[in-house]
Amino acid sequence: MDLMDKLASLAQRYEELNALMAQPEVLDDISMLQRYGREHAELEEVVNKYHEIVNNDKQIAEAQEMYESDDPEMRELAFEEIERLKARKEKLLEEVKISLLPKDIMDDKNAIVTIQGGAGGDEAALFAGELFRMYSRYAESKRWKIEILDINETGQGGIKDITFVVKGKGAYQRLKYEGGTHRVQRVPVTEANGRIHTSTAKVIVLPEADDDIQIDIKENDIRVDVYRSTGHGGQSVNTTDSAVRITHLPTGLVVTCQDEKSQLKNKLKALTVLKARLWDLQEAQRQAELSKSRRSQVQTGDRSEKIRTYNFPQDRVTDHRIGLSRHNLPGVLNGELDEFIDNLITADQADKLQHLFEEEVKVK
Repeated sequence: MDLMDKLASLAQRYEELNALMAQPEVLDDISMLQRYGREHAELEEVVNKYHEIVNNDKQIAEAQEMYESDDPEMRELAFEEIERLKARKEKLLEEVKISLLPKDIMDDKNAIVTIQGGAGGDEAALFAGELFRMYSRYAESKRWKIEILDINETGQGGIKDITFVVKGKGAYQRLKYEGGTHRVQRVPVTEANGRIHTSTAKVIVLPEADDDIQIDIKENDIRVDVYRSTGHGGQSVNTTDSAVRITHLPTGLVVTCQDEKSQLKNKLKALTVLKARLWDLQEAQRQAELSKSRRSQVQTGDRSEKIRTYNFPQDRVTDHRIGLSRHNLPGVLNGELDEFIDNLITADQADKLQHLFEEEVKVK
């Protein structure tokens, strides 16, 4: 089945769904109506593109008829129109191929983000704090909400590590490209000789676990410890043991949450983070086994891999995955991330399209 045949088949299914959702028995069954509604919504974009391509082909046929004219001026106009329509068709075909790429079912989830100061001591902690402010401002620009789950601060704006949830439409879909090691190059305030230091911070981005993510955590597989929440310098900021540490015994994963004053709320939030990290482990294993369905290197490189450098002396931010550099470091740290993320999405889609093409060639 070629691409146009496949698109025609999807258009037919789209019309079938229109008819199904109008039937009384479907209208009376909320779960069935929701299922058909989701499928209908998923097909809408690609079916609209298909109709645009069909209409474009009709216009090409009409322009070709005009090109048969004996009038030189008419032939020239028709030729220009044919070239324009052919270029438009190529663009539509690329767009429809992207629409047909398998959707990441996690894209609609909220994002759980962890930032950990890496090499560089106090300077790394300061950089981790700046990254948190960068993502906070980016979230504000998208009207997303941020909820801190756990934070270990060093004072003076430094953060040893922080875990927070970003809630809003498209949060994981866009922030997933931020996972990896971020590197900063600058002269620290404490450096008397003006030498440039290099520090790092690791960013981990996971989809928030909800009922759609089937992760079974057995009660006897976890150990729950409670303690008092701590602030700067380790001083107690709560008078009760409300902070929670959960250890998943089979994997050794440890999750802490101390944001809430309620021990129960902290436990529930910690379990949500644990579910997300267990899902991530399972996903990594699954992708390793299914090498032919590998995830894009743009999106999921090794977390220890350097993905972006923030160079203060040169006012430059460079994303090493796509070779994109911009001399707008203050703007980027103020949350102006869309240019980088948009280009990463484009590169990711191109990578997936290439992989899809290679698989189709193998099948043939």
